Amino acid sequence: MEVSKSSEVFFSKMRSQSIFSFLLALLYFSNSAHTIRFYIINNCPHTVWAAAIPGGGRQLISGETWILDVNQSTKGARIWARTGCRFDEDGRGKCDTGDCGGVLDCQSYGQPPNTLAEYVLTQDNKLEFFDISLVEGFNVPMEFSPTLLGAHVDYSIVAMCTTGIKCVANITKECPAELRAATGGCHNPCTVFKTAEYCCTSGSCGPTGYSRFFKERCPDANSYPKDDATLSFTCYGWINYNVVFCPSENLIGFNITNNCSFDVWAAAMPGGGKHLSPGKTWGLDVISGTEGRIWARTGCVFNSTGQGRCASGDCDGVLECQSKGRAPHTLAEYSLNKVKALDFRDISVIDLDISLIEGFNIPMEISPRSTNQCDRRVKCAADINGLCPMELRDPAGCNNPCTVFGNDQFCCRSGDGRCEPTSYSKYFKDHCPDVITYPRDYNSTSSYSCPNGTNYNVVFCP
Repeated sequence: MEVSKSSEVFFSKMRSQSIFSFLLALLYFSNSAHTIRFYIINNCPHTVWAAAIPGGGRQLISGETWILDVNQSTKGARIWARTGCRFDEDGRGKCDTGDCGGVLDCQSYGQPPNTLAEYVLTQDNKLEFFDISLVEGFNVPMEFSPTLLGAHVDYSIVAMCTTGIKCVANITKECPAELRAATGGCHNPCTVFKTAEYCCTSGSCGPTGYSRFFKERCPDANSYPKDDATLSFTCYGWINYNVVFCPSENLIGFNITNNCSFDVWAAAMPGGGKHLSPGKTWGLDVISGTEGRIWARTGCVFNSTGQGRCASGDCDGVLECQSKGRAPHTLAEYSLNKVKALDFRDISVIDLDISLIEGFNIPMEISPRSTNQCDRRVKCAADINGLCPMELRDPAGCNNPCTVFGNDQFCCRSGDGRCEPTSYSKYFKDHCPDVITYPRDYNSTSSYSCPNGTNYNVVFCP
């Protein structure tokens, strides 16, 4: 029997509606009558004691999962890991980090420091909000992501999420001494100092040096009580979630080599710092997704506790840098895995450059280790110190004019967005044409990209 065109359209619509109805029914019943499911996974090599409000708590050995169903209208909820716990048969005891009143089955929030997964659920398929917060410090790395990450159906009610959040930096190891918790983890400064500046109790509140320490290592996590609202991620209703303790890391390797005839003290954010005598190399692994910088310090003197001073590139007088360096210093900057394609598959590129925005102290090169992946090298090896204009000279290098004069023309601080090269920036550009020479030097030749998985060499005095 021949089927008319209008009948074909009718049956096509019926099939689409049937598929849509099936999807809704599947999502509905999998969520057990308006509940959202959380898969809480311990990927750490050690046991953790997962905690949830609402939800309670549970011991998770390495590789174990706790399935937690939560009412779809839940608000102000959080999930975290506890470490170093000791409970008796009645579920009473103590944890080194994240303890919730000395019980296994949490009924109250945890004791800092603890990395937090926070969420707000809504009914009627409205937006749900979730984030990772370091406002109460850090104890274990964490990932918080939708289970249907990247999926898409052409019905708004089933439009899935496209973004998860990770905080996988080794914050405990790099934690400033004054924030280190005796029982493990890294405190937020509010817990330690209890001042309005750090606790945001005065109404107005901005980032601090300590919050920047957390932000540079986990840029998508909240780092102080009134951090940017854009760090709360959203999904539509009907979505389940994964919360993973110690998620897997994608590491990019940097070999930082001192090819100079004198000692340098390499610095990296994130990463810290290391003394390099001539010919020595520092192998630094950085988590994909990180933005950072690498530079050399010269003329340094440090005591046995890593306290001291450098003639150039000094970072608040410590060997293990937790802050940016003092000008002048030649700077290598990078941004890992920051671009996504429209189909939500990562392009996974790394953008790198050498910048003279902070001036110049020694020659530098940054390049891929394998030319099979990309073959672009960026080098600044000219005698910039010897030819430096008199007004920019520093005992340890050649300053950028913004550092010396501090005005809008050289620092590009004007609100209208206008900023042009100057005779000083042209001096740097003439000697090192592939480098960034002033804050808005957006010349395409000043940065380049390589595919995901590329490792890099940074050479001082190439």
